[in-house]
Amino acid sequence: MELFVFVCATAMIIVGALGVVLRKHPVHAEFLAAVQVIVYAGAIVVLFLFVIMLLGVDQVENLKTEPLAGQRWVAGVVGVSLLGLLAAAIYTGADSVLSRGEGIASNVAGDNPDANIQQLATSIFSDYVVAFEVTSILLVVTVVGTVLLSRRRTAGKP
Repeated sequence: MELFVFVCATAMIIVGALGVVLRKHPVHAEFLAAVQVIVYAGAIVVLFLFVIMLLGVDQVENLKTEPLAGQRWVAGVVGVSLLGLLAAAIYTGADSVLSRGEGIASNVAGDNPDANIQQLATSIFSDYVVAFEVTSILLVVTVVGTVLLSRRRTAGKP
C-alpha cells in the first residue's frame, strides 16, 4: 500500500512539474482563486486548533468567577447589536445580491461554462482583494491577542 501511494504521489508531482515547465502560462486566475480560498480555509482551521491548544481546554475552570466585572452584559449587548447589524445589512443588500445573481445564472446555462470561474477570479482579485487582506490582518491580530492573554505569569514578572 505504501508503494502504491508513493508511486501515485510521484506521478502527480512529475506531471505537475512538467505542466509548469512546458506550458506557456501555467498560472491562471482560476487557479489562484482556488488556491487562495483553500489556503485561507486551512489557515483558519490551523488558527482554531492553535488557539484551542494554547488555551488548554483540558483544565477545569470555575465559570462563576469573572475576571472582568460586567463582561457578560457587555458581550450580550454587543452580540445583539451585531445580530441587528447583520439583519439590517441583509435587508438593505438583498436587491443588489439578486441583481448580481442574474448575471451569474445566465452564464450557467450560457455558452461558456468557464465564465463563472472567470467572474469569481475577477471578483476576488479586483473587488474583494482588500477584504481578503483585512481578514488576514484580523487573523494575525487574533493570534497575537490570544498568545498575550493566555501567557502564564510567573511570580515576580509582570
